[in-house]
Amino acid sequence: MTVKIAVAMSGGVDSSAAAAILREQGHDLVGFTMQLWNQGRGISVDENGEPLPSRCCSLDDVYDARRVAEELGFPFYVLNLEKEFERDVVQPFVNSYLQGETPIPCVACNSRLKFASLDKLASSLGCEKVATGHYARVELDEATNRHRLLRGRDPNKDQSYFLWELTQDQLSRALFPLGELSKSDARQAARENHLAVAEKKESQEICFVPDGDYAGFIDRYLEAEQQTDRLPVAGEIVNANGEALGSHSGIHRFTIGQRRGIGIADARPLYVLNVDASNNKVVVGYDDELLSDEFTAAGLNWIALDNPTQPVRAEVRVRYRHTAAPATITPLANNRAGIKFDEPQRAITPGQATVFYRGDEVVGGGWIVKGQAAVGRKQ
Repeated sequence: MTVKIAVAMSGGVDSSAAAAILREQGHDLVGFTMQLWNQGRGISVDENGEPLPSRCCSLDDVYDARRVAEELGFPFYVLNLEKEFERDVVQPFVNSYLQGETPIPCVACNSRLKFASLDKLASSLGCEKVATGHYARVELDEATNRHRLLRGRDPNKDQSYFLWELTQDQLSRALFPLGELSKSDARQAARENHLAVAEKKESQEICFVPDGDYAGFIDRYLEAEQQTDRLPVAGEIVNANGEALGSHSGIHRFTIGQRRGIGIADARPLYVLNVDASNNKVVVGYDDELLSDEFTAAGLNWIALDNPTQPVRAEVRVRYRHTAAPATITPLANNRAGIKFDEPQRAITPGQATVFYRGDEVVGGGWIVKGQAAVGRKQ
């Protein structure tokens, strides 16, 4: 059955392979690339002021996406979402670091900006489905009439973690053609369709900070926005007892679990235990002090079930590369929950997403916040 599908295209291998697979299946495609970040603003630049190569925000990527659409023979459009991207992704990213958190902007970008924008546009153009190059799967459970979000088959590329904010309505139209494939399978699909991007390298960094220097980006962004009064200032590095051990040049240069760059000699390796924005202090200690068995999550989205009123058992991840661990999730007021692990976990970090699984299925997720959890508390 031929379906009209809107395809999100970043100019990379994955989205291009997804489009090629759908085209081979005979579907009617319309390609869309989102222009998200204006490189001309001179914020994401190197020491010479030259724009840093970006994974999905550069003109080269837009060109590559257009070229793939031409090679596969379907119409292609560019959506300018620069204002929305800055408002919904970049500014919260900066604010989160200034509050002593470690944000993960890819979740909000995927669900609130990219998918939401494309979903609305697709509906207006008569597209029945929205396809992306994510390594994840969606299945309809006919018994419950709910759409299930599942891990990608390749555990090394699974991206279900980034999609936990998707609603049932959005999942009903979502297509993830790479969900059953590995990265090598996707690249081979691009090769077989003779796509110019088949050998294109991928970046692991946040797209608007391609060099990974988050603190440098924040400094340049605040300067460009004439908000230098918000630039982080020097403060103390202290131990868990509050004793001063040294100084730092800005809390945005630190994240919980960090070992490098602390600049303090000790008989044992020191790690960042907490970033105390209210007192402009960085708390450091030893590796075993990073263990904690509970935390609070806010902004919950439940996928596999309606909002529960009783505790839920699941395997919980507290960052993308974290191995999900058994825990009890207790619903709280204001769309929050208290999560308690069976065994302590390392470096639970405010600002990161937490995602709840049962086997391969995403039960739901939320945002790790400062509160009930004694992040950095020695058990």
